[in-house]
Amino acid sequence: MRRPIIYILILLVSMLIVTLWWPVHDSQCNSEAFLKSNKQKLQITASQVVVQPWRGEHNVYGIFMVPDEYKQAPFFVLSVLNAGNYCSQPFGYSQNYDDVFAQPGTHLIRYYLRTRIALRMIVQGSYLQLNNQQNWVLIYQQVK
Repeated sequence: MRRPIIYILILLVSMLIVTLWWPVHDSQCNSEAFLKSNKQKLQITASQVVVQPWRGEHNVYGIFMVPDEYKQAPFFVLSVLNAGNYCSQPFGYSQNYDDVFAQPGTHLIRYYLRTRIALRMIVQGSYLQLNNQQNWVLIYQQVK
């Protein structure tokens, strides 16, 4: 009777480890090449960060105030300290999110970090780093 329970526990722990540490490479562009390039870049620090992965999907994100001239940018890179760099195309901007309001001439972007990456960082003891808005940076190619 005890053996099936032990095997089930080993299976569940193995699945948890694989889920949390399996690398995810689904960027829409090459963020490393962009970051290493000599092109002028605009770096925007998060106005607010929400880190609540225990509430499920879409509860780990940063809110960024971006100048309006970057609405048509082809892509940006999100850089989170010790979590990596993620390239994406801009989508879904607003004038307010979670009681953060855009200043004139700007709009807000809310960018999500994968829940499994946040959980991995928390397990590794990096919750305070993840929750620090100075560690979340959006990087755009500078508009001329």
